Amino acid sequence: MSAVLTAQEPSAKYLVNLQQPLVRHFDLIAQAPGGVARLRELILTLAVQGKLVPQEPSDEPASELLKKIRTEKDRLIAEGKIKRDKPLAEIADEEKPFELPAGWEWVRLNALLQKIGAGSTPLGGREVYVSSGVKFLRSQNVWDDGLRLASVAYIKPETHAKMSGTVVVANDLLFNITGASIGRCAVVPGDFDEANVSQHVTILRAVIPALNAFLHKVLVSRHVQQTVMDVQVGVSREGLSIAKLGQFLIPVPPLAEQSRIVTRVEELMQLCDALEASGQLEAKQHGQLASTLLGTLTQSETPEALADNWQRIATHFDVLLDRPEAVDALEQTILQLAVRGLLVPQDPTDEPASVLLQKIRTEKNHLIAHGKIKRDKPLPLITDEEKPFELPQGWEWARFPELGEFGRGKSKHRPRNDPALFNPPIYPVVQTGEVARAKGVIQAYHSKYSEIGLAQSRLWPEGTLCITIAANIADAALLGFDACFPDSVVGFVPAQTLGNAKYFLAFMETARNELIKFAPATAQKNINLEILGALLIPVPPLAEMSRIVTRVNELRSHCADLRQRLAALQSGQKQLATALIENAT
Repeated sequence: MSAVLTAQEPSAKYLVNLQQPLVRHFDLIAQAPGGVARLRELILTLAVQGKLVPQEPSDEPASELLKKIRTEKDRLIAEGKIKRDKPLAEIADEEKPFELPAGWEWVRLNALLQKIGAGSTPLGGREVYVSSGVKFLRSQNVWDDGLRLASVAYIKPETHAKMSGTVVVANDLLFNITGASIGRCAVVPGDFDEANVSQHVTILRAVIPALNAFLHKVLVSRHVQQTVMDVQVGVSREGLSIAKLGQFLIPVPPLAEQSRIVTRVEELMQLCDALEASGQLEAKQHGQLASTLLGTLTQSETPEALADNWQRIATHFDVLLDRPEAVDALEQTILQLAVRGLLVPQDPTDEPASVLLQKIRTEKNHLIAHGKIKRDKPLPLITDEEKPFELPQGWEWARFPELGEFGRGKSKHRPRNDPALFNPPIYPVVQTGEVARAKGVIQAYHSKYSEIGLAQSRLWPEGTLCITIAANIADAALLGFDACFPDSVVGFVPAQTLGNAKYFLAFMETARNELIKFAPATAQKNINLEILGALLIPVPPLAEMSRIVTRVNELRSHCADLRQRLAALQSGQKQLATALIENAT
């Protein structure tokens, strides 16, 4: 990459300004987490500090440029085209954030502008928008790389005529002053017709249009963006006053150097675009490679075929497992192999799953006869067409209701609805979010029921498999304590014959994507108890089930170790990139 950079430069002076070690390690920085974004930030930082291109002694200094700006501003005032500006405070040495090269000057933003003012929203808000007319620009249309007009609103010409003070013209700079997009800045194209802006956007109109390109680079640089963060006002919503914005310090180079800086910034930003696109393409190709190779494992029909496929892939693990997403895919593959009977060998001496299911049925009948649980509804026979894959010898297909107690939670109320349900707090209440965040075993909760609260719910035992059926669909985790949960969570208490639900937790992680398909395409996605109860579960012999859980835990531990090593490697890359960038600036 350094060859690309240096080949474009007519002399070696550029390397002095952009720092030769930085150029040499451009690719290295880009490969670090968030590297391209940091390169973009660095390029702008070097640009506004006068370190990106060499200074030319023959350039007319910025002090002369500022005199011309003042003269032009006075002319506009004399002709009544703009109002006389208030005197600006002197810039003290302690205010200046960094030293400028010879020929540069510090000024306040207002000194460069003939107009600085926010827009306004017409009375009636969205009610006054029409399908066509005059563009009405809002903060969502203003981006650092330009205006995005796909979602632009329109107002009637007569409404536009009443808002003359908020008219945008070609070559204006638009700067967002409120909301999450505060600090975003766009240059209005030279061929733009006209528009108005909302009160969330400020119009910055330079006295001399030739200032626009460089001024835009300054406004989107870290120098200004950090100032925005430091001085914004508002308790719950970010905000920046126009008065404070006008006082921002702007480094001004000679006009000729401004042009060279803008040209170089745009060249380097194009290089960043290429690096970013290359990284995205590489990530996509790597994802396809991982999906294809790991897919051969789950498509193996026999342990022998799996061993061959595994050996073939293992030789490429250094390339395949070089990022966290690939480790995630490997972990999901391990779970798929586990529930297909391909992760551990079958033992012909194991008691088959058919006998295990008979024992569970006998256990459930005993509990029903003694009134401990309700009689479950008869389930339809499982047809061959329903079976998603072939099971090993000794395995059987079953459903949750056949394997233990299965039902929805009953708790609907939150503390704000009925305080009596929660005072005094005694019994833990687990919500869907706590299931989703558990990563295996639920250890946290944020509220407790009183005896009154428990009376309208029920207490599920430690070890219950909790499965969400609303919001975060099909997330699953085991209860780490006795607890209640709402009807957006389904509980599965395995029959005592099974021992625990750890195998079924692993199975649920393989079934999540399939269950999500049943959720309606609405904002609040959910599935019902019937859908979850009809899910086909591959059931191995009990002894093999135990071996599977042990092996899954071992392999997942290895995956966790690999993630830690990758995280340490990425951290090292990031630290190195930071050191190189700090050295450059």
